[in-house]
Amino acid sequence: MNWAARLIGRRFHYGWLTVAVVFLVLLAAAGTRATPSVMMVPLEHQFGWSRGTISLAISVNIALYGLMGPFAAAAMQRFGVRPTLLIALGTMAAGVALSSLMTHPWQMILIWGVMVGGSTGVAALSLSATVVTRWFTTHRGLVMGILTASSATGQLVFLPMLAAIVEHYGWRQVVWVVAAAAAIVLPLVAFLLPERPSDVALRPYGEPHDAPVAATATKQNPLAIAFGTLAMASKTRDFWLLFFSFFICGASTNGYVGTHLIAMCGDYGMSEVQGASLLAAMGIFDLFGTTLSGWLSDRFNSRVLLFWYYGLRGLSLMYLPHAFGIDFFGLPLFAVFYGLDWIATVPPTVRLATDVYGKEAAPVVFGWVVAGHQLGAAFAALGAGMLRASLGTYTVASMISGGLCLVAAFIVLRINRPARAPQPQAV
Repeated sequence: MNWAARLIGRRFHYGWLTVAVVFLVLLAAAGTRATPSVMMVPLEHQFGWSRGTISLAISVNIALYGLMGPFAAAAMQRFGVRPTLLIALGTMAAGVALSSLMTHPWQMILIWGVMVGGSTGVAALSLSATVVTRWFTTHRGLVMGILTASSATGQLVFLPMLAAIVEHYGWRQVVWVVAAAAAIVLPLVAFLLPERPSDVALRPYGEPHDAPVAATATKQNPLAIAFGTLAMASKTRDFWLLFFSFFICGASTNGYVGTHLIAMCGDYGMSEVQGASLLAAMGIFDLFGTTLSGWLSDRFNSRVLLFWYYGLRGLSLMYLPHAFGIDFFGLPLFAVFYGLDWIATVPPTVRLATDVYGKEAAPVVFGWVVAGHQLGAAFAALGAGMLRASLGTYTVASMISGGLCLVAAFIVLRINRPARAPQPQAV
């Protein structure tokens, strides 16, 4: 990798190439995570599986995706980013390819829930937080916004194409395309991803030359790192405020809209390609919204930003059931309004975690917060599927999700609030 650093030259910091490689890794993982939503209706038709059964596999996937975050961040501290990622990407590609042979629901739960869910959990937001804190001193919010936007870009790139493949060739061809995408990024990680700036004789971007050198990899057990950080953070109020607000974030994005929107569109007579195209359009707007959110988090109060993000998201979800009844502007208006806000919450949340817990502990703390995000997503994926199965509509699920976002808007205002100095009493 020193040859790559010399080839790039001194005018272009190698940290930006690292961001590009990690962006592609996250994009491939995002496409993999989005695949079950395209497969839901075909699996229902071919095998007679209910949406509740399929939602169970997806909820296991989402839960493991989140729970892997703190352990992945700890493993990256102990063993390094590159070895951890290579194992995860290999497992992801193998699991997706293996799913082409499944014929029973337990196989989908084992493969898509456990194998794919666990491996995509390594290539997740905790990876972004680790790379950002190691490689950048300035522009951290902007870089975190760019990496977070890769999830939206993954939907943009994969979903319409995968939906078209399902429609013309069947769901088994989809899994081969996704497995190939995961395998393609393996050599990029192996040859172009250093562990730290010092490996290519550089300092983090924006760091002064006289700043102390960052610590190298620890010898501590990853489990001890993960649980030790949790024990430290869980004693503070800010951790639980971050955890529960991100629980609601996951419930209102990946769990509900990301999992059920295509099936919801089918309830109103829209095809899978149309539903996937709607998600892709939201991905376009989120690419800009999340990147802009990162830029804003470098300049404005993160608590205030999160208040507006959660509040506006809640209103858009309450509007969603009515959007299908408006002929032309209904769904496009939702796609723009919700899309700009999809995961714009991530850069301010990372900023708050770093401000409260410090540069070294923040990635692991944020990994536990992401676990809350994905537990919320699993809760919503399963809960919305069960509500749809029992009520025949997603309207109640939309209202519950929107209401939770309004609650989160007020929770975040309490995070990292400075303690009030006691007022002197008049004599």
